[in-house]
Parts: sequence; structure tokens; C-alpha cells
Amino acid sequence: MYCFISPAPMPRLFIGILIFNACLATAKAQETGANLESGPAPGAKLERVEISTRQTDTELRRRASTAKQVYGREELDKFGDTNVADVLQRLPGVTMQGNAPRLRGMSAGYTQILINGDPAPPGFALDQLDPALVERIEVSKGPTASQSAQAVAGTINIILKDAPKRSQRDLRLSAAYRFEKPTASGSFTLGEKWGDLSLSLPISTFQWRGQIDSESHRQSLADNGSAIDAIQKGDNRYQGQGINLGPVLTWRISEDETLSWQSFVQSGAWSGSTRYSNQVLVGSPALDGDTNNEGGWEFARSRLQWVNNFSADERVELKAGIQASRGRFDNQSQGTGALQQRTLGDNREASLTQAGNYTRLINEAHSLALGWDLELRQREEKRDASVQDVPLISGLEGQAFSAQVQKTALFVQDEWQLSPQWSATLGLRHERIATQSTGREIDLSNTSAVLTPMLHVAYKLDAAGKDLVRASLTRSYKAPDISTLLARPTPNALYTDLSQSNTVLAPDSVGNPALRPELATGLDLAYEKYLSSGGLFSVGIFYREISDLVRGVTRWQETPNPDYATAPRWVSQAMNFSSGRAAGLELELKGRAGELLPALFDAKLPLSLRSALNFYRSEVDTLPGPDNRLDGQQPWSGTFGMDYRFNSMPLTIGGNFAFTPDFVTRQSLSQTLDQGRSRSIDMFARWTVSDKASMRLALSNIAPLANESLSNSGSGASVYSSRLARTGINFSTEIKL
Repeated sequence: MYCFISPAPMPRLFIGILIFNACLATAKAQETGANLESGPAPGAKLERVEISTRQTDTELRRRASTAKQVYGREELDKFGDTNVADVLQRLPGVTMQGNAPRLRGMSAGYTQILINGDPAPPGFALDQLDPALVERIEVSKGPTASQSAQAVAGTINIILKDAPKRSQRDLRLSAAYRFEKPTASGSFTLGEKWGDLSLSLPISTFQWRGQIDSESHRQSLADNGSAIDAIQKGDNRYQGQGINLGPVLTWRISEDETLSWQSFVQSGAWSGSTRYSNQVLVGSPALDGDTNNEGGWEFARSRLQWVNNFSADERVELKAGIQASRGRFDNQSQGTGALQQRTLGDNREASLTQAGNYTRLINEAHSLALGWDLELRQREEKRDASVQDVPLISGLEGQAFSAQVQKTALFVQDEWQLSPQWSATLGLRHERIATQSTGREIDLSNTSAVLTPMLHVAYKLDAAGKDLVRASLTRSYKAPDISTLLARPTPNALYTDLSQSNTVLAPDSVGNPALRPELATGLDLAYEKYLSSGGLFSVGIFYREISDLVRGVTRWQETPNPDYATAPRWVSQAMNFSSGRAAGLELELKGRAGELLPALFDAKLPLSLRSALNFYRSEVDTLPGPDNRLDGQQPWSGTFGMDYRFNSMPLTIGGNFAFTPDFVTRQSLSQTLDQGRSRSIDMFARWTVSDKASMRLALSNIAPLANESLSNSGSGASVYSSRLARTGINFSTEIKL
């Protein structure tokens, strides 16, 4: 059982905010009197009038009760991206680890991904989600009680499009080229409204194709102490296609009651191949063989939501959902013409969710919410690996390993308007997580509970709220991924002879059903200044104290694991092995160039600038310094972008530049990982044909830089790897029919 314990003394700025809050006299809001002479006659019936205005992303950010960044259609459409992952990699403070987004430089597991406020399933393919299905993306740096507290680094909430208020016919077609031949993608959104019934039916299809040049240089020592040295160059080609479907049906039962059904379906298939050329310098190394891989996936989610506003002060929301997913693959590794190894895999996952909340306005100053979240998730994995048609692990191949997770959460949250200038959001959330892992004489269970208090404070330095100070003190956690709880051993692909040993840099892997959640106490402070032209400047600092830190620990098993090996092997297993801390400084600036730099640019110049610069520091207690940072956290990162709209023609051009330096991470007492610098340069041009049609041309990954890394065991073994992707070209057109 985890309980909240007061953290170390808070920084003086946060204490000062609270003291100032206690000492500040509550300002009285000036009442605006209605003109009684022009009012309705006594007894006259008032007609219900709805006024809707479209708020900008910056305005939504300013009005939010907690710190968040909001990115709507303008950002989603700017570069004509065909998947959400490409959009995310350009957002301030977001970096990509494979196809998984990371906030504040922390590894992907510390960032919570939500779809319409609900946790996305493990393995959800953001790089296969069409931005045409998305209404906006919200990035929050601190958790709230009304959503899951699995957000140590923050939360990315992807809001899918809702049912429209009027008829809609939007068509988008795009063609892209990255390697060999073009690919085509397209989306069509049908929106219709019949009285109190609204329907949105977005559908999109997509293709991708690419090529990556790789190189690896392996150096190690054989069992007899002789040197091993080899260079391997690879040509990796991949392709695939898929479809997204996201129907939404909303029924307005009455003025205060609505019922909505929203579903999302994704399906696709992929294939790839790698061909190697080898240069053996010394010894007899173990090298990768040529591969042919293929697979596919299906994912479906459906949710029913009922909302009833019983009065102006009371609101009830109930929702229930079901989702299921399946992934499969067939990987074949070839040697000198004969099939050496084949691995067939199949994983299935299903879950049921039910949630609800009751909100009540109290004394016009408190918005109190009470609610719950329930989830039952089951995952099953099967794998069948063979070498020359002989099972790799006798008696284990084809056997099912499964894990079940039950989550129960209760929360209470109060949005408190202390005065016209001061507001606070106080919350308390309790989550209980029960896991059970089974498979081949394994039946292990584990239960943990997390109590997470949260406090968010906002102070307006001016009456209009153009200058804000925000502070948050929160508790959050990172639950183990369900796949890491499966106790199945997986031999390293380079060393499939289980009667022989492997190396420390090529270990086997095994799950750990006994993993506990990581728990973090966090402090966030930020100052936000909103400019008259719609721009903003913000500076923020954060601090996280993390316990039960999880990391893959590689150990030498002198006594062979009888489940699969007959020789001693190096084995990597995720373990709760330490505690640590992370801190950072985040800067963001965007707006019209003439307002940001009046000495350099004319105020009427249609040039917009945006930039972000982030600095990170972290420490893992059980590892000596230097470089004992959290796994994968870079020391700093920066982005810069600009857009220019021509006055003489309906043309807008722009670009974006992002950079991360090289850095070293100490992974254990003897192992280090040197990660090379990364860089991305993207450009676009948008031609507005009319108010209903536009065209875009975009270039991505201009002047590509190889992704390099060097893993060193400290005992004479090292692996250098390099991966270089190609520049992409995308042309798209949008038509509102």
C-alpha cells in the first residue's frame, strides 16, 4: 500500500504563492447590472439561445484550470501529415522514442497516452492514426484526479472528432514518396444532422513505404579470451497499409440530456525485409541473418456515454466501453540459403471499462466532482520459435502466457474559484491494481494500491488573465506494462543454441510478474504571458522524486534456467531496483515576429515564429555518476519554427527544426549507452485555392542525420549501431464538398 507522505521542503516560490494566497484580501467581482428597461415583460417566456464561438488553441490553454498545451486543426493540418506521430514529434517538449511520444525527455512509459480521456491500449499505433480523425491534442504536464494518475512526465490526450452540428463532407487525398515508389492515402468525413440526431462517419486509408540503411560494429571476447570483431551493413525495406474508421452518433434526448456512441476501428498489415553484408575482421562472431517479416493487427473500441444536466448546478455522466485488439507476426531469419529460424507470434487483448462522475456547483465557487473508473484487461501471448524446424524451447513453444489486470479507482476533485484572480483544483484519487500472470506451471499474483493527492493553483497577475502563475503539487505513478508481467523467457536471436552461452550485450529476456508501480511526487511551477496578437511566452520548472524505479537488469545466471537453457546465460529482466529524481527548465515562445522582435521586424509582417528550449537533469541513486540519468533522458532539446503568409497570393510557407544533442547514460555499474545527436528538418507550402479547397506540399527529414548509439559493457564488449532514414515528400489536397 502506498500512502502520500509530505515531500522534502517545497521551493520558496511555491510557499510564497500559498502565503500570498492566505494573506491576499479576496477581491469582489464587479457585478454587471442588466438593463431592466429593455428586459422582457413580466411573465414572458424566455427563449433558449445558444451562442457558440470558436476559441483559439491559445485561448483554450489560457482558460484551462490546470497547465496544458492545446493544438487544434491549424497545427494538425499545417504539414499535411498522414499520421499523428509525425504531428507529435514537432510539438514543444515532445520527443519520439520509436513511435512512442515522450514528455520531458523521460522514456515512453512515463507519458500517459489517452484517447478521448481514456487510456490507450498497449501498442496502440499512433503512427497509423490519421490526423483527419482528430479534433485536437492536449498536452498536460501534471495529472488530475478525474483522469488516471499514470502520468509521471505528463499526459497526451488525443480528442477524436465529435458529431457535427451541421452537414459536412470533407475529402482529403495525399500522395507521398520516400522510397522506391509512391504511396497513397485518403480520408473522407461524412457528417449529418437529423433533428436531435447527429452522425459523424470519418474513414481513412493509408500506406507507407520506406528504407533504412543500418550499420553495426560488434566487438567482444570469446570464451577462450580471443577477440571478436565484425562489421555488418544492412538494407532494411518496409511497407504496409491500413484503414481507420471512427463513427460517432449523438442523440440529444432533451435540452439537458444526451446519449452518444463512439467507436474506433483500426486494421492493417505490414511486411519488411533486411539484407546484410558482413565483414568479419577477427574471430567467429554471431551475426544477424537476412530476414523476411510480415504481420498485421486489428483494434476496435466502442463506448457508450450518457450525460444528464439535472439542473444548472448538477451534472451526471456515465460511460461504458469495450475494446479488443490482436497482433500477429511471422519473422524468418535466413542464413546461407537455408531457413535458420522462424518465429510465429500471436497476441490478443480485451478489456471492459465502466466509469462515472457526479458534478455539483456549490456556492458558485466550488465545482465538486465525485467519480469512479473500473477496468478489467486480459492479455494472452503465444509464440512458436523453431530452428531448422526444431522447437527452440522444447515444451514451451506454442504455449499461452497470459496476464490479467484489474483496476479500481475512486476520485474526488474540487475546482475552487477563491477570487477573481485566484483559483485552485484540489483532488484525491485512489487506484488499486491487481495483476495475475499465468503460463506453464506459473501462477503469480500481485496487488498494489496508490493514493495520489493533487493540488493545482493558478493566479492571474492582471484582471484579464493575460499573465498567469501556475503551481502544482501532485502524486503520480507508472504501472508496469502488461506485457512485462508475462514470465515467458525469450532467447536472444543471435544465440539460439541454448546449450551455449550468450554475451552481456545480447542477453535473453524474461518478464517479471512481481513488478510494482513506480511512484512519483512532483512539483511544477510556471509563468505564462499571453500576447495581444495571440502569441505567448512561458517558463516553467519541474521536479519529480521517483521510488521503486524500474529498469532492465542484466545478470549472469550461472545455474541455467531449467525452463529453456542447459548452459549459463546472460538474462535481462525488468526490476524495481532503485529510486531517483528528475528536474528541468522549459521555455516556450511563439507569436507574430513584429510583436516578439519589434526592433527587427515590421509589426504588419505576416511572419509567425515559435520556439522551445528544454533543459533536463536526473539521477538514479544506486548508480554512480556521472551520467547516472534516467534511461533515455537527454540533457536538453530545442525546436524552432516559422510560418510566412504572402499578402500578394494565397500561399503560406513554413518549416520546423528540432535538435537533441548526444549524451551518455549509465545503465548499470559496468554498462553505458552513448546516444548520438538527433535532428529533424521539415518544410511545407500551402496554397489556398478557395475557402473550400487547398493544397499542400511538404518535405520531411530534410538532410537526414543517422541515429547512432554505442553500448559498452566495460569488459571489452561493445556494439555500435547506426540507422539512417530517407527524406520524405508528401503532396495533399483538401476539399470541402
